[in-house]
Amino acid sequence: MNRTIAKPVYTFLLVTFFALLSFSGFGGQKNSVDQNQPGHTPVFTQFVYQGNDEVYNNHPLEEDEFYNPILQGCYPDPSIVRKGDDYFMVHSSFAMFPGVPIFHSKNLVNWTQIGHVLDRKSQLKVQDAGIAAGVYAPAIKYNPNNDTFYMITTQFAGGFGNIVVKTKDPFKGWSDPYKLKFNGIDPSMFFDDDGKAYVVHNDAPDQGKELYNGHRVIKIWNYDVESDQVIAGTDKIIVDGGVDLSEKPIWIEAPHIYKKNDRYYLMCAEGGTGGWHSEVIFVSENPRGPYKPAANNPILSQRYLNPNRANKVDWAGHADLVKGPNGEQYYGVFLGVRPNEKERVNTGRETFILPVDWSGEFPVFENGLIPMEPKLKMPEGVVNNTGEDGFFPNGNFTFTENFSSDKLDYRWIGMRGPREDFISVTSNGLEITPFDTNIKAVAPISSLFQRQMHKKFTATTTVNYKPESENDLAGLACYQSEQFNYVFGITKKNNAYYLLLERTERGKSEIIASTRIDITQPVQLQVKADGDDYRFNFAVNGGNFQNLGGTVSGDILSTNVAGGFTGALIGLYATSANDTQPE
Repeated sequence: MNRTIAKPVYTFLLVTFFALLSFSGFGGQKNSVDQNQPGHTPVFTQFVYQGNDEVYNNHPLEEDEFYNPILQGCYPDPSIVRKGDDYFMVHSSFAMFPGVPIFHSKNLVNWTQIGHVLDRKSQLKVQDAGIAAGVYAPAIKYNPNNDTFYMITTQFAGGFGNIVVKTKDPFKGWSDPYKLKFNGIDPSMFFDDDGKAYVVHNDAPDQGKELYNGHRVIKIWNYDVESDQVIAGTDKIIVDGGVDLSEKPIWIEAPHIYKKNDRYYLMCAEGGTGGWHSEVIFVSENPRGPYKPAANNPILSQRYLNPNRANKVDWAGHADLVKGPNGEQYYGVFLGVRPNEKERVNTGRETFILPVDWSGEFPVFENGLIPMEPKLKMPEGVVNNTGEDGFFPNGNFTFTENFSSDKLDYRWIGMRGPREDFISVTSNGLEITPFDTNIKAVAPISSLFQRQMHKKFTATTTVNYKPESENDLAGLACYQSEQFNYVFGITKKNNAYYLLLERTERGKSEIIASTRIDITQPVQLQVKADGDDYRFNFAVNGGNFQNLGGTVSGDILSTNVAGGFTGALIGLYATSANDTQPE
């Protein structure tokens, strides 16, 4: 049989084949329906976040200055390491997915997020973890003896407990976790010049020896780098309670060991991650102790200061030390908070930095015991490029996402599961395929989140959406936790479409306001915050914004009302399990 195809027929078949490929979205961006024809899957076409805090307007930068905090919003529990000219810094992520954001810098001022340490389901099993569980207090360390980076942390989920992952190159990803055989939290590692390795961590006192609420100890173990496991029977308590047990110190935690002039320094947080937070230091001739506290502890705290001070920074502690770019000056990164006018903490625990004076026996954070300033002098020879050339922004800034790239900015995160499980980038924008779970679920939810980074901000998105039933909803969410959040979304009731504002407090939801809405054209949704005051606005087809629900309190978005350890998140949210309807 002659298998030759005539040229016109061959051309027609090729055209048809490639047209089918294009229609199916094979191998590239998925084509979507006409942007002006809303579908049953919500499509978000733009997101714009604008921060406008008064402190930055009142304190413009000089040429040799940079802003503190260096990372605004919920980037708590910083840990930092240096190899050569490269700095790497990691942070707690709790139930966020991916987990443990990791940043890179050459100079401690200009930072680039290079990804997340725990970015796979095999590493991160937080699918049934509450927002305040999951990944706590990571520590990143470098072992020059085998040219390997380690990240050690506690993962309160998935049957993990304390784990360590490692890599030769933080730019290229990390191993699956090695489960470690000890209890407690806040582990850190120390690699000595002689090749020996150690793990230190917070733990409860030995059974029956807890003297008061908050009484904790610091333990040390020898660590086998070949098997990536602590060595059984080597555990030892090296700090009991804190600096002075007779004064009943609370929550000694976040230990790190440093070596200087052949002596070993143990630095810990003390006082709990709230108003009594501080950093304390001990010294020993041996990594396994005994450790003697410095007479001038604490070496960092804001707890003794006037509560009414301007530009207040509070809760300072949970620190880590590193040598600066010149190799002489030390710096310390640590967490702190910037409460709003009602003492509420909506931006969460943020990452700050201060120079450290280690000219004497013990390190001391420079100006760490007086009110902190919003600006610092840059290390010598450094140029401030924050917000430029891919470096993370700082101060007041605008972040715009047009969803035109398959690779989303690392600032976008999911909750308890990968964002890739529910999003797809189309020719019209970002599609979110709704999960059959809503925002109150302790389960993966179909919401793409950004951190709130300012007390005063505006976040605006545009959505095309036609819900099929009252179970369907999509829009904006302001999320402190599964128990405390606002939802500002479009749903359906009977044959009409509604925009509603829902407040959830302690897991109970109420509709604050609702209105019928025309969904035949794109709808803009907006949240504006000014301290504790939040307003939710909407506009149809590019018209003027209208408010829904008046001014509402941001109280439920604050750490010190909702509890837990995170800051507020702003989400593009969809669900097929909506459980509240407009009146």
